[in-house]
Amino acid sequence: MKKVFEKIIEGILACSGFVTSLTIVLIVLFLFSEAVGLFHSRVIEEGYVLALNKDNKVSELTPVQIKDVFDEEITNWREVGGENLPIRLFRLEDVTRYYTEEQLGASYENAGACITDLVERTPGIVAFVPRQFIVRPDSVHLLRDNTISLKDVFAGAEWFPTATPAPQFGFLPLITGTLWVSLFAILIALPFGLAVAVYMSEVADHKIRNLMKPVIELLSGIPSVVYGFFGLIVIVPLLQRVFDLPVGESGLAGSIVLAIMALPTIITVTEDAMRNCPRAMREAGLALGASQWQTIYKVVIPYSISGITSGVVLGIGRAVGETMAVLMVTGNAAVIPHTILEPLRTIPATIAAELGEAPAGGAHYEALFLLGVVLFFISLLINFTVEAVSSGKRK
Repeated sequence: MKKVFEKIIEGILACSGFVTSLTIVLIVLFLFSEAVGLFHSRVIEEGYVLALNKDNKVSELTPVQIKDVFDEEITNWREVGGENLPIRLFRLEDVTRYYTEEQLGASYENAGACITDLVERTPGIVAFVPRQFIVRPDSVHLLRDNTISLKDVFAGAEWFPTATPAPQFGFLPLITGTLWVSLFAILIALPFGLAVAVYMSEVADHKIRNLMKPVIELLSGIPSVVYGFFGLIVIVPLLQRVFDLPVGESGLAGSIVLAIMALPTIITVTEDAMRNCPRAMREAGLALGASQWQTIYKVVIPYSISGITSGVVLGIGRAVGETMAVLMVTGNAAVIPHTILEPLRTIPATIAAELGEAPAGGAHYEALFLLGVVLFFISLLINFTVEAVSSGKRK
């Protein structure tokens, strides 16, 4: 009977492990399947075309060039490889500037013919209109509508998914913002975390250690939005005054908040690693004439370097994946930061802020899932780093 019971328990545990592994695989597959559709989406907004005069020789524009044209930063076709001709922009709402209501019809039934006629007789025009409003496609020149490319996404310097006629899905501002904040967070958290871990493991007596340890571990249970409120009320105004900034929401504010949030992980893992250093090694160092601090520096820390590195990397993982606290204090500006005192935006904050507003199945929706894939690979790299460090120490 006992063996049967053990077999049942073994089967339940095996099923639990299989179901958990299968769930993780399905989540990853779902993430990839939703993300890959972005590269099948068109650059120009779905259902619309960019119509040019038949004599215009420009056949193709990049998403950045399209945006610059409609932002009037590019004003001559010569700047994009065409003739020396001023660019005239036309959007659907501009039709009443060229035609009367009588010409367009009571239900705008003549709008297509009017717009097509306007494009035919205006040399420098670029019209952003629904495809059905070009009633004679052979009489105008339609810009080639390519699919979104890897270069547009991973080398793009602007994140503007609601831009018309060509949304911008550049990941560079979000990736650099995420890495920027995480790097400074760990630079702030590492010395403090290591110092507290050394104190708790090697210096503090049992009463102080038993008091500090649960308090530090309690910090990891505080909701991130509470840290965000603390940063917004205390850290942001302080940085604004100290550095004389126009706004206090910046990458540095996010780094400080993330450093505070990463401290419990770094302290706990590092302190446990140091306490696992054999007592005999400490006594051997002291017996050779080393002081307590020399023993810590020359014996305990080198022996525990694997655990210390793991704690640091896990702290980075916490910083990279954090959402709400960063969203509240970094300014949420999707631009490539040049200093840590500028507003920026991270990948998790972008997903949290925009996923609810992105139309399901659209390019914006798929781009957010692709950001999730990028975040997945960053976390995977961190986990592989921890495993490599631990394996190297075991060898």
